[in-house]
Amino acid sequence: MKQCELVCSNLETHGVDGLIVTSEPNVRYLSGFTGSESFLFLSHTARVFITDSRYIEQAEDECAGFEVVRYRHPFPELETVLAGLAAKHGVCSLGFEKDSIMFSLYYRLANSGLELVPTAGIVEALRYVKDDREIQLIAKAARIADEAFHHILEIVKTGIEEKDIEIELDYFMKKAGAAAAGFSTIVASGPRSSLPHAVPSRRKIEYGDFVTMDFGAMYGGYRSDMTRTIVMGRANDTQREIYETVKRAQAVGCSQIRAGVAGTDPDRAARDVIKGAGFGDFFGHGVGHGVGLEIHEEPFMSPKCERTLAAGSVVTVEPGIYLPRWGGVRIEDTVVVKEDGCEVLTLSPKELIAL
Repeated sequence: MKQCELVCSNLETHGVDGLIVTSEPNVRYLSGFTGSESFLFLSHTARVFITDSRYIEQAEDECAGFEVVRYRHPFPELETVLAGLAAKHGVCSLGFEKDSIMFSLYYRLANSGLELVPTAGIVEALRYVKDDREIQLIAKAARIADEAFHHILEIVKTGIEEKDIEIELDYFMKKAGAAAAGFSTIVASGPRSSLPHAVPSRRKIEYGDFVTMDFGAMYGGYRSDMTRTIVMGRANDTQREIYETVKRAQAVGCSQIRAGVAGTDPDRAARDVIKGAGFGDFFGHGVGHGVGLEIHEEPFMSPKCERTLAAGSVVTVEPGIYLPRWGGVRIEDTVVVKEDGCEVLTLSPKELIAL
């Protein structure tokens, strides 16, 4: 409930005296609820959890300190429930999360007589810095992913399909205690490894391939994120040059992580290494992003980042080089921002592994 108090203390700053929370990660962060299709109504006098008949018992068990209110047949629809709550608690201007609300819901709310005010970042501002409990959950997710990587090295061989590697990674992580994979696992081999977000295919691993695996675990609602690239057989000179360049860029990027640093700094440092090696045109994405209840959240470290890193933020550092129709390399860790540096949570080796 502490987070709810902080949210409500900032309502006037955003020009509202109540807030409807529609983002599922924000609902979970504030209430502890692990289900879906539910909402929060917050004001200085209200902590209301709104859900339908599927989740009443679950909400009563998980959402301590909240009044649980039903909506949907045979109860009133959401807009009617919210209008009643606003009248009961004297909420004249109701903020809504403009980046997560569906237009159909907005349309219904706008036609219910409520005075709606778009807001952004009220809850996310609190999520930007993780507390000790959150960091412990992310660290556990990272340990599970590290175990999965160690396991998959015993499985990968020439002739196995990318899809089989994906399935094995996801299965192992769940067997090891993860609630699920942290996101859709990426496995890309050979020329397909130039695709940063490749969907695993039925392509069979061949001798000489780079194999890039980008995966993570979800534990207690929080996620980890790591990428490792291996080579099948013996790496050629070009492969070694590109791999070592990315490895060096990733280390330099990590070295720039600390509280108070602009999010552009780690990106620039890693990008300069890649540019200096002549591959600047083949690194297109930002060097990293925040990780927590979502796999991609603030801060997004790129040349356009406007955020400053804070102690307790959790981010990835993931430079890459991608040569179209030839292949690519990415190396990624999840790290915790500290006052004087960073703590790396994903501890799998980053030396080039040849199988």
